[in-house]
Amino acid sequence: MSRIGKAPIEVPSKVDVTIDGNTITIKGPLGQMTRTLRPEVEVIREGNLLLVQRKSEDRISRALHGLSRTLVANMVQGVDKGFSKNLEMVGVGYRAQVQGKKLVMQLGFSHPIEVDPPAGIEISVEANTKITVKGYDKQLVGDVAADIRSYRPPEPYKGKGVRYAGEYVRRKAGKSGKK
Repeated sequence: MSRIGKAPIEVPSKVDVTIDGNTITIKGPLGQMTRTLRPEVEVIREGNLLLVQRKSEDRISRALHGLSRTLVANMVQGVDKGFSKNLEMVGVGYRAQVQGKKLVMQLGFSHPIEVDPPAGIEISVEANTKITVKGYDKQLVGDVAADIRSYRPPEPYKGKGVRYAGEYVRRKAGKSGKK
């Protein structure tokens, strides 16, 4: 039995869950999410708990059990508390600001980089170099943060670039001097 899959999901009082066959809809203070799960697993509601159970013991059902439970748990947590990713900009002249809803970054190119966040994502900037991506969809928050990082990933010689907060950048030694 999957250790992750058999753990129950606690539903907070301000979150509404609707189960219609394999489609689960979760509404909360931050938004609404809908997901259709594979037919090998089913979601059962018991009071304020959600249980994800597999219908058979074949290999695909066992593989999808823990995944489905984690996806549903992320939906519940997302509409209740939300998710966030923090990014840092390291480099002389690297800065960011929010204009309206767009994120505008100066990353050493001849032009500014503009990122227009999708619906449900909020971007904020503190101290011109710290970017926070917030939203209720964990996958979308991670995708937007990875997209922002991809414009100037950290390089190994000086460590300049956009990195996740707390990310370790392995440094290389540069050219050695003449002997």
